[in-house]
Amino acid sequence: MYRLFIKRNAEKLIFVFAVAAASLAAGVVFCHMRVDEQLRLQRHLADEVLRFHVIANSDSDRDQELKLKVRDAVLDYFAEEMPESADASQAASWAREHTDEIETVSRDVLASSGSDDVVNAAVTTCFFPDRTYGDLTFPAGNYEALRVEIGEAEGHNWWCVLYPNLCFLDSTNAVVPDEGKKKLKNVLTEEEYSSITAESEFRIGWFFW
Repeated sequence: MYRLFIKRNAEKLIFVFAVAAASLAAGVVFCHMRVDEQLRLQRHLADEVLRFHVIANSDSDRDQELKLKVRDAVLDYFAEEMPESADASQAASWAREHTDEIETVSRDVLASSGSDDVVNAAVTTCFFPDRTYGDLTFPAGNYEALRVEIGEAEGHNWWCVLYPNLCFLDSTNAVVPDEGKKKLKNVLTEEEYSSITAESEFRIGWFFW
């Protein structure tokens, strides 16, 4: 009787371990599939967007205020001068061709505020962690971005998606332009667009890096 009891319990343990091992294996496979999906999504997104970085001279209140003035001036310049028909690749090429003008616009707004900080602008590939813009969350990875550095460029960044325009209309309530979201939706599959729609409560922590 005792041996039968031991045998039955051993069989139960073997069954439990077998189920656990199968569940673990399935979980690993699922995780790998999810990682592959995220990589494919990130790479496709990277082909369809141009991101925007403005880096302040320092974290002083004044330098952070100047950073936002430069941001506004560059965004206005893009809105007024960049051809409307541009896609992400054309937007990046256009920005490369106009870095001198972008630097001039930035220096002018700094000078009008009494700052003689130098400005360097370039289109470059940067690594971005997961970031949320309104109700859209972009997966971490390398993206092309217009990078504008002010002075020593040692302060907090400001960033958004420059093309299609997902820069906040209202940063307090995380409102992004509907037109930019529509353009992005048009170049993604329905599944891809659903994948980047934020499901969790928006956190303002994305704002600085």
